[in-house]
Amino acid sequence: MSRERFEWLERWVSEPADIVRTPGSESNVKEIYDACHLLARDPDNVILNQFNEFGNYIAHRAVTGPALERVFEHVRGDTSLQARAFVSASGSAGTLAAGDYLKQRLGSAVCAVEALECPTLLYNGYGEHNIQGIGDKHVPFIHNVMNTDFVAAVSEAGPDCLNLLFNTDVGRGYLTGRRGVGSNSVVRLSGLGLSSIANVLAAIKLSKYLDLGPEDAVLTVATDGAEMYETERDKAAAKYLGGRFDELAAAEAFGRYILGAATDHLLELDRRARDRIFNLGYYTWVEQQGVSVEDFGARRDPAFWDGLMDYVPAWDAMIDAFNGPPAGADTVGTP
Repeated sequence: MSRERFEWLERWVSEPADIVRTPGSESNVKEIYDACHLLARDPDNVILNQFNEFGNYIAHRAVTGPALERVFEHVRGDTSLQARAFVSASGSAGTLAAGDYLKQRLGSAVCAVEALECPTLLYNGYGEHNIQGIGDKHVPFIHNVMNTDFVAAVSEAGPDCLNLLFNTDVGRGYLTGRRGVGSNSVVRLSGLGLSSIANVLAAIKLSKYLDLGPEDAVLTVATDGAEMYETERDKAAAKYLGGRFDELAAAEAFGRYILGAATDHLLELDRRARDRIFNLGYYTWVEQQGVSVEDFGARRDPAFWDGLMDYVPAWDAMIDAFNGPPAGADTVGTP
């Protein structure tokens, strides 16, 4: 992870030395599982695994999905705009649950995004990548694969170079001076971190593949901000641009990764392709993590995922009780 991400994490703990740093890159998720299995030997430790915690799925389908719907309705106003798709990098797959909600409510297709350098869903592939915030080489247990319509892969080079374009004086100057991008919009681009940029690039790819027009909208999420990746910019400049980011490099980044976004490495899923991706999860969850074959296979049924939402009213009641006055406490007046 970037230095900034570690510093963010260190602010959340009382003892920074307690942070366990596993080897590898974003795609080395099994090493995290192995470390957690060791920690779980101590009964004082509680392991919350975002990749198989159904609360992650439920919260995004119950909260993120409706929030995106409200944003879309505000943007649409009284026009004929249609929400054609929801695009999100897989990561833990929690955010993809918002797509299940949007498909149910608005008819939007669902597109999962991953790094081209580690195209697990797309090509059963493996590798290392730097789109920090998403992990690969496995299919998350809470990914409703059978409801996913597209898989798109984005190279790490795009987010790395656009991080420079959006967050340097040279890059911002190029966008306003040569491309006519408004200053307010340029400022807002700093809200996009590496995985956020990957989401945007995948949304452009899918829009081109579907031949969308001005009456069509693609929804996605800015999952992290650029403040987490300041130290990654020099690394990107050295890796891709000979260590120098000037106006020519800014133009190259804009042309290659935004104007040049193409429909390569994008797959429209049919039933057989969905089955392939679903079955790929067997090796992580049954063989490695000890999930029963029955529990693994139950997730193939759409009713399984719809049934999870029955927990929401009970959880809401528990939250209300937690936030309310202690039992037996006197209340005075009304809010």
